[in-house]
Amino acid sequence: MTLNEFFNRIESQYNVELPFVVYRKPKENSINALLQKTDDLIFTQDFTEKGFVFSPFDNTEKSVLMPLEFSEKFKTAHTVLSDIVTSNNEPETQNNSEKEIHVNLVKSGVEAIKNNEFKKVVLSRSETVLLSDNNPLSIFKNLLEHYASAFVYCWYHPKVGLWLGATPETLVKIEGQRFSIMALAGTQNYKGSLDVTWQNKELQEQQYVTDFILDSIKDTIDNIKTSTVETVKAGNLLHLKTKIWGVLRPNAISLKDLLYSLHPTPAVCGLPKLDAKQFILKNESYNREFYTGFLGELNLDIILAPRSGKRNIENRAYATTKKSTQLYVNLRCMQLKENNAIIYVGGGITESSCPESEWEETVSKSLVIKKVL
Repeated sequence: MTLNEFFNRIESQYNVELPFVVYRKPKENSINALLQKTDDLIFTQDFTEKGFVFSPFDNTEKSVLMPLEFSEKFKTAHTVLSDIVTSNNEPETQNNSEKEIHVNLVKSGVEAIKNNEFKKVVLSRSETVLLSDNNPLSIFKNLLEHYASAFVYCWYHPKVGLWLGATPETLVKIEGQRFSIMALAGTQNYKGSLDVTWQNKELQEQQYVTDFILDSIKDTIDNIKTSTVETVKAGNLLHLKTKIWGVLRPNAISLKDLLYSLHPTPAVCGLPKLDAKQFILKNESYNREFYTGFLGELNLDIILAPRSGKRNIENRAYATTKKSTQLYVNLRCMQLKENNAIIYVGGGITESSCPESEWEETVSKSLVIKKVL
């Protein structure tokens, strides 16, 4: 299937108002699509189903499932180049009312931390942008070209809405019993080099996420290993990342319980999780919906071939099929409503956070999305 045929097929699905998701995994050379055959709104019951799942921030709410058994799945080749980095130096229109609201929200968060209500909280805001082109596939193509190292997606259900994003953060990846996850936190603008200095605030923020993950998986994952902390680039931003991996203990925990022991992580919620989440739900002036939720492939079959060698034909006979779940945190995302894009941005707040700086961080993050509109 050619690239044009691929997108024409998705365009037809959108025009008849049937659910679909189109996505490209980080640094992969193919784009995947799942087209649901009816407009039924289906929810996952226990995360044992096969398909594509889209989960909200508030894990007391239901997760939407596009089931593999009721959908058409196909892919097309697409060459990945590298992230396009553009300057953040252009003037940004400041909305003083939005700024004041967010700065006051951050002040409330810092005060709550100083009062020992929690150690960290992630506070966010939404911003509405008028679109010159509201075709979601045009925006999706722009995201593909700009963010090669991100999970890029366009998700649509006529009974839920239309979302797009380019997220740098993996929630979990499980292939058979192999398990991996990342701790991603801290943000600064990319200025041409990965050799940067991080402040204690960002280092502490990232350590909170790492410690939370390790504590959450210690009873269900064997042979846990962690990488050193590294600086990674996502578009025009830099983050701190730690990779964590191991082996999932057989029958130790259901996938649903494992996911909800992790989600929402301190990278998108706070620590302790329940206290931070209640503060967010009470004090943020809008409903996050699927922003800072998670999405991705659920229990799809993959073929794991042995390493190639001289006896390739013999090796193929020993290829194994395993279930694969690859889920991503829904960051750097937007929701389309008529001629508007609603952009969602936030940042981690600790005791040492400066409200003005936190506002500027959300402005930088909003530019990641605005550059493709």
